[in-house]
Amino acid sequence: MRVSFLWAFLLVLSLGLAGCGGGADESTATPTLQKHKAVVDEGNVTAERITRADKDGDNWLTHGRTYDEQRYSPLTQVTSANVSQLGLAWSFDLPTKRGVEATPLVIDGVMYTTGPWSIVYAIDVRTGHQIWSYDPQVDRSWAQYACCDVVNRGVAAWGRHIFVGTLDGYLVGLDAESGTEVWRIDTIGRRAPYTITGAPRVIKGKVIIGNGGAEYGARGYVTAYDAETGRRVWRVYTVPGDPSRPFESPALEKAAATWTGEWWKSGGGGTVWDSMAYDPQLDLLYIGVGNGGPWNPKIRSTQGGDNLYLSSIIALRSETGDYVWHFQTTPGDAWDYAATQHIVLADLNIQGKQRKVLMQAPKNGFFYVLDRESGQLISAKNYVPVSWASRIDPATRRPVLTDDARYYEGTQPRLLRPSSAGGHNWQPMAFDPKVRRMFIPAIDMPGVFAADPHFEEKAGLWNTGTDRSYDAMPEDPAQLEQALAQSAALSSAALIAWDPVEQREVWRYVHTGGAGGGVLATAGGLVFEGDGSGEFAAFDTSTGRKLWHFDGQSAIQAAPISYAVDGNQYVTVMAGLGGAYALAGGAALERTAPVNRSRVLTFRLGANQHLPAVEPPAPRLLPDPPPDTAAPDQIALGRRLYAMRCSMCHGVNAISGGIIPDLRYMDANGHKGWDGVVTYGAKKLSGMPAFEKLLTLDETDAIHAYVTRRAWDVKRAAAATDKK
Repeated sequence: MRVSFLWAFLLVLSLGLAGCGGGADESTATPTLQKHKAVVDEGNVTAERITRADKDGDNWLTHGRTYDEQRYSPLTQVTSANVSQLGLAWSFDLPTKRGVEATPLVIDGVMYTTGPWSIVYAIDVRTGHQIWSYDPQVDRSWAQYACCDVVNRGVAAWGRHIFVGTLDGYLVGLDAESGTEVWRIDTIGRRAPYTITGAPRVIKGKVIIGNGGAEYGARGYVTAYDAETGRRVWRVYTVPGDPSRPFESPALEKAAATWTGEWWKSGGGGTVWDSMAYDPQLDLLYIGVGNGGPWNPKIRSTQGGDNLYLSSIIALRSETGDYVWHFQTTPGDAWDYAATQHIVLADLNIQGKQRKVLMQAPKNGFFYVLDRESGQLISAKNYVPVSWASRIDPATRRPVLTDDARYYEGTQPRLLRPSSAGGHNWQPMAFDPKVRRMFIPAIDMPGVFAADPHFEEKAGLWNTGTDRSYDAMPEDPAQLEQALAQSAALSSAALIAWDPVEQREVWRYVHTGGAGGGVLATAGGLVFEGDGSGEFAAFDTSTGRKLWHFDGQSAIQAAPISYAVDGNQYVTVMAGLGGAYALAGGAALERTAPVNRSRVLTFRLGANQHLPAVEPPAPRLLPDPPPDTAAPDQIALGRRLYAMRCSMCHGVNAISGGIIPDLRYMDANGHKGWDGVVTYGAKKLSGMPAFEKLLTLDETDAIHAYVTRRAWDVKRAAAATDKK
């Protein structure tokens, strides 16, 4: 029996990835707005405030709290001795039921955060009442290019403005007092398939933003815009374009020598969709660059090559975007081992010498410590089991590949660690400078990599050049149970305390309720993290012992923050099931995932509010599917096409993860309208693309036949259960 080890990830991890709440009423809205106006008038966000944020525990002014992105709060009111007294102060329900991944900002008593569809909220942190909200009216059809749900990871602040990047590629400046739009800039030239899900950063009055879309044919870049006007200041591409045209910089001309074939026709990838950090003293902006597109290097760069600057950390001058240095974590990336994961800056004593370092735990499974002035490799060690490379050679700074890593050289599938989900994904780490520990939300799971023998690039669709049929699980119920058990035994998710000087694990807490979310460390000797089951917990910094927990009633994948108002320390985290794993979902999520309840949860010592009681979900009724009369070869074709073109949104084996409709439960109108939706785009405005130019009618008929068979599988299983 063939078992897909992607499912190990989905079973252990997709849960996280996957008087409380509500907006202000008439009796509270006016005073709240008056307070907010006073705060805005007095509390402009400036370079000096962010630069000195390490001494300002009351606020959370930028995405990682400080420019070094350590996500460490100096507050000490909540400690390992009294954290058991932490209680819910308030919650705020978001009106959408999709993935929640934002890190809120708190500026002088006002919280600014985002939910799905890039909607921005301003909330009074004393009461949890909404001050204002801003809906950018994202073009819903753009959801078809969002590989990993319609999420947003937060806003940036500067002066009296709040900035948000929207899923459909706009950067918007808002008035912090009212939420009204000040300016709106198209960052992508209305070119599909670019998207924005990451949080902007602001440096010296310039708003920095990247984008996503590598698997859909994008060419990565990062851009700086003037915070007052929205005027574009500079743009840096991360991979070279058509070599018959002038290169945008000497760095790209150098990079072009590491590419072969006609890579530019597919975009190349290298999108800057998340991580950035900044050193004000060196005036260096550090960006994390994503994977190649397609993943398979034999398709992307036919004669090989390192493919700079894929899967790299790049240092740029913040004023001009000029290239200073780069470090490539995964040369010639073939495994979706992006380097877009959280970048952290710190000063460490290494072998008796104080070093300015940059640290990252990218998807490839190795923890890197670099000199952030020069890009020199100081050390690298795997923080999870790794089988695609045996080590990082300190002389060449390159991974030493194993024979199994080169799946693209043949036709046989290869089982590798980590999977394409990585040893660590977008969920932020946290660093405690007092004890010199990094806290990593880590993943240990294998994945199957295989070249797709039938690959045909389709513009605007998911193009990896790998065979997604290995993602499928057995459809027979007995075999499915066995496969799920095997997958679970092979995988785990843990919060790891890591010593970056000695490159060793200090302690780990293994999650039993799904994957861990983002992390917060505090001077009170605590580490906070949520997980896929909805548990939000505090751990002892020194030992990893769990000291406190709270049931958030929905998966928690976002990172917590801490701040203080009126002498009280607060801890806030956002909850809500979503992301790539909730889309692909399948059997694991169908059985174990909590219902999505998108919320902001805020805690302080002595608070005792409660969330509403959880109502059990209503049983789903399966309408009678059309007759199951398709020939075996049509079902087989439909199964393969579904895996390659549909499973990333509608779920592996046609089992939804709970975010997108489960096609097995379509009613008669859904089946009758199949061609109108799938072929001609009747639901394009909801994010369902039209496949008229991408699939033939025979192919869409085959997919429909496969979905119909899966509906009958549910019907037959229910009938068998009733007989028992």
